Amino acid sequence: MSKQFDVIVIGGGPGGYIAAIRAAQLGKNVACVDEWKNAKGGPAPGGTCTNVGCIPSKALLQSSEHFEQASHHFADHGITVKGLSMDAAKMVARKDAVVKQNNDGILYLFKKNKVSFFHGRASFVKAVDGGYEIKVAGAAEETLVGQQIIVATGSNARALPGAAFDETMVLSNEGALALTDVPKKLGLIGSGVIGLEMGSVWRRLGSEVTILEGLPDFLGAVDQQIAKEAHKAFVKQGLRIELGVKVGDIKVGKKGVSVAWTNAKGEAQTLDVDKLIVSIGRVPNTTGLNAEAVGLKLDERGAIVVDGDCKTNLPGVWAVGDVVRGPMLAHKAEEEGVAVAERIAGQHGHVNFNTVPWVIYTSPEIAWVGRTEQQLKSDGVAYKAGTFPFLANGRARALGDTTGMVKMLADATTDEILGVHIVGPMASELIAECVLAMEFRASSEDIARVCHAHPSLSESTKEAALAVDKRTLNF
Repeated sequence: MSKQFDVIVIGGGPGGYIAAIRAAQLGKNVACVDEWKNAKGGPAPGGTCTNVGCIPSKALLQSSEHFEQASHHFADHGITVKGLSMDAAKMVARKDAVVKQNNDGILYLFKKNKVSFFHGRASFVKAVDGGYEIKVAGAAEETLVGQQIIVATGSNARALPGAAFDETMVLSNEGALALTDVPKKLGLIGSGVIGLEMGSVWRRLGSEVTILEGLPDFLGAVDQQIAKEAHKAFVKQGLRIELGVKVGDIKVGKKGVSVAWTNAKGEAQTLDVDKLIVSIGRVPNTTGLNAEAVGLKLDERGAIVVDGDCKTNLPGVWAVGDVVRGPMLAHKAEEEGVAVAERIAGQHGHVNFNTVPWVIYTSPEIAWVGRTEQQLKSDGVAYKAGTFPFLANGRARALGDTTGMVKMLADATTDEILGVHIVGPMASELIAECVLAMEFRASSEDIARVCHAHPSLSESTKEAALAVDKRTLNF
């Protein structure tokens, strides 16, 4: 006997669990199906983000940052530390505990909002009167029928041809987050978010880290003035970053990995490391969904094809997050999940891709929203730019972290903010003000006229806004 629901959400990551909760809040009878398992085989909702992505990486970054501060910066504050050591296994155990707290929190939210949770892998069976039949393969097989289906199955790490992930020597984000010993030499292929964050964690703990990047520019999607500032900081810290490389054969042995590569000058090189992390992007996860059973349309990348409202080619079937077009970001997935739940309920959900913030949680942090200077030039948009360095910010000096700057770009005629780019302390928090300003179509003058607390890092945002009009007060 099948169980009937108004809405069935396939996937319990940020897009899925948020969609399920919002649909339940709007009065729908909702089920959410997710197959992630914890170490004991129990449910672990939260998807890649909670289990092997955003949350655990931030836990490790925080632990390694504490170690870095104690090792190199406490003395500046008059704090003497003797016999400092790092227990990497305990650091990872703490990370696991943080992950479990988030897993349990989602299960609590399901119960609070009366969302029926099913632990297992969901797949389409067929279209039926009034909806779709979904099979759940888990400890106990279930058959569900839903009037509306939201697919939120996320993404998987992309492997290099000829170098499959074994999560022992060749690591994806999952294996990189599970290391319990500090590798003496660590190699990374790809200098994106995962590469830089994981490289930073293990470099702080003593690894000799080399990053191989195929593109000629560092962080090509980031405003290049900001990217160059970040590159300078990372190299100073000890990260070796090679740009414009071509990776050749990768040989895995019992004691390490050997990577043949060619540098930007065309010279043959070899990189021998204890562990190799491959972070060259992610691919949509539709494996096992049985999309063909109902005729659900996929594109050439394997992503589910959707329109601007996240509707698929099938009536009553929606898709959100990494499994569809757009940036693969947890918060983008959440916004789409809320919007779809509201559309199902007859409301008008809203997602503005132009104001989706991006963050890289290194030290310094990098955060941005809107268009970069190179994009504005390419689009032929007349603009004004204002920058303000954290070197001139009183709170940054007190923190002992004056690396970086805030950069604001505004329309040359209307003064509307077109983009804000930050590299420096707490950039991930500072960007929120800028996202809000852009969502309300504020001008740089608007931020320049708002009173900011002193001393605070946010004063740098105000000063960057003042700099658009060439009238900074503290620089």
